[in-house]
Amino acid sequence: MQGLWLWMALCFLCPTVVHGGKVLVFPIDGSHWVNMKVIIEALHSRGHQVSVVRSSDSWYIEEKSPFYNSITLDSPSGFDESCITTFVARLLEIRREGKSFWTRCKLEIEQAEKNQEMLEKTSEFAKMLLENKDLMQSIKNTNYDLVLTDPVAPVGAILANYLKLPLVFNARWTSHGEGHFDIAPSPISYIPLTGTQLSDQMRFFERLQNVLMFGFLQYQMHWNVAPTFEGLIKKYFGPGTDYISLFQAADLWLMRVDFVFEYPRPTMPNVVYMGGFQCKPAKPLPEHLEEFVQSSGEHGVIIMSLGTFIAELPQDLADQIAAAFAKMPQKVIWRYKGAKPATLGNNTLLVDWMPQNDLLGHPKTKLFVAHGGTSGVEEALYHGVPILGLPLIYDQNDNINRLEVRGAGKALDFYTMTEEIFFQGIQEVLNDPSYRMNMQRLSRLHRDAPMNPMDSALFWIEFVMRHKGAAHLRTESYRLPWYSYHSVDVMLFLAGITLLIVMTFAALVRCLCSRCV
Repeated sequence: MQGLWLWMALCFLCPTVVHGGKVLVFPIDGSHWVNMKVIIEALHSRGHQVSVVRSSDSWYIEEKSPFYNSITLDSPSGFDESCITTFVARLLEIRREGKSFWTRCKLEIEQAEKNQEMLEKTSEFAKMLLENKDLMQSIKNTNYDLVLTDPVAPVGAILANYLKLPLVFNARWTSHGEGHFDIAPSPISYIPLTGTQLSDQMRFFERLQNVLMFGFLQYQMHWNVAPTFEGLIKKYFGPGTDYISLFQAADLWLMRVDFVFEYPRPTMPNVVYMGGFQCKPAKPLPEHLEEFVQSSGEHGVIIMSLGTFIAELPQDLADQIAAAFAKMPQKVIWRYKGAKPATLGNNTLLVDWMPQNDLLGHPKTKLFVAHGGTSGVEEALYHGVPILGLPLIYDQNDNINRLEVRGAGKALDFYTMTEEIFFQGIQEVLNDPSYRMNMQRLSRLHRDAPMNPMDSALFWIEFVMRHKGAAHLRTESYRLPWYSYHSVDVMLFLAGITLLIVMTFAALVRCLCSRCV
């Protein structure tokens, strides 16, 4: 009885605590789901009820979970495992043809075609969702407090705008580029575009490259991405709504970046930075892994994982990597699902899965060979482990480049990689102490924050629940026409007034001169 009274007293004294809210989640499958799942589990632990919209062919998103309820739509998402692995294998095949302008063009065309295919399937999925009247009525009747979604696909934004619910993004990218470009001033003179692998200190021709990339992305946005959803938006939102405004209407952007890693740039009040939110202190390893790690002695351990998309490699490339590892005195743990390489050394352990965060946090881990995905880079940064990067697609090249600029990692290229190049790359990062020192310096900066990134993200999600949105943090600048946003009309007006004054003064002088004569 005393415990009950104590609990009631605590509830009375803590009026700001959010009572269990209802969150509707529209995630992206694959590696993006791994990030979203961390937030879902944290929301569940705080008493919130979470519902996840998924397709019937979901790759990673399970239908049954103790952390959320599923809303399964009987429609293919286009993001199944076989589709993605085939796509990645094709990109790797093109890269290995050699480095040239034509190869780069083939890569861009291949990625553009796949992105367009996925956008079209996403549009069909959104259409089926909105046309399912029974399901939509059920969602409305549940009275959700907000929609949490990943803006890499626009369905969550479409759903939130249609239901008139507060919208929270778990973001790094949108369907059409880097998220900041939708909401914050983004001068391309010092903000590098994704895909350029540039820093924030650009010479003339690098700025020219950045401008051309910006133009290309704008072309894709206006001629490929937005038209795919034009009919859907016109039908459900009317002529006053355009594609970009669905994203700009978001109440909160939870950005999976940290300015220890990202280049400084203008931002907005409704952007909350939570880079490394999924990182945690390392837990003890399973017994068999701990035994293997300890057997490395003073040489330590190298771990290798190429992420969700690159679970296996062409056999000859896998053999070259394995042969390079076999020369090393270190022990190696390699997450790999392909056929066992013929050159595999006794020092290398192949695993289907590994506790990556716990291994990176182990004192014997000396190097992380990675593809450069955001999550892996953030975990390595959190634990201060230098990276040897093998980037392939999307933002991976830029992520590894950011580490190279800061002296905390090195990139190798699939175009030219051989056993010797890979071996020399490992040797350089292991034997040059500056790589580890620089990464550990970044780690100290990253950890030195007033609040844990996950706690910050949860606070702001609950803030949106408490206040039914966060409109006061959201800029309305996107509603301005371009000439008002850039003050072109004001400058023309001032120029006109100045011209009128000059002409009046000239006429007056002329008149006075004529009278004097």
